[in-house]
Amino acid sequence: MKTPTDVLREEHVLVLRALDTLERAADRLDRGIPVPDVWWGELIAWLRGFADATHHAREEKLLFPALVRAGVPDEGGPVGTMLAEHVEGRALIAAMAEGAPWERAAAARRYVTLLRAHIDKENSALFPLAESVLDERVQQALRREFEAAAAELGPRGSIGQAEAVLEGLAAALG
Repeated sequence: MKTPTDVLREEHVLVLRALDTLERAADRLDRGIPVPDVWWGELIAWLRGFADATHHAREEKLLFPALVRAGVPDEGGPVGTMLAEHVEGRALIAAMAEGAPWERAAAARRYVTLLRAHIDKENSALFPLAESVLDERVQQALRREFEAAAAELGPRGSIGQAEAVLEGLAAALG
């Protein structure tokens, strides 16, 4: 059975694919090739729905509190850093949603840079820390909470659904 950090790592693979697609869109904008507003709207909805409301919510509402209860510092520690980066990412998504093409491209590049570094920190440092400080009982409880959260979201929170939408966005971009 997958551990909570296995689930989050699997989601990271999909988010990284989304970042590659977003970077391609920014490249197009930088070359003066338009990207339709409807495409941006769908990508923003994906980032807000899957990357944030599904993935980041699992971290913020379930994993991070478990880490703090296990003694990992919140303020000034790895949990606080990750939370601050989630907030920064949300601000960049808002900038991508509202900006002119050149502003979207700039915000997209900052978001891609932020999230790639963020994912690397989680995969290489935070998740191994979680695996070392959270005992089996806590990990099992987190697994159940992850499953309950997924059931509550329904298909829109599933990796399969998120992957299908992302593939469509990548194909539409060309």
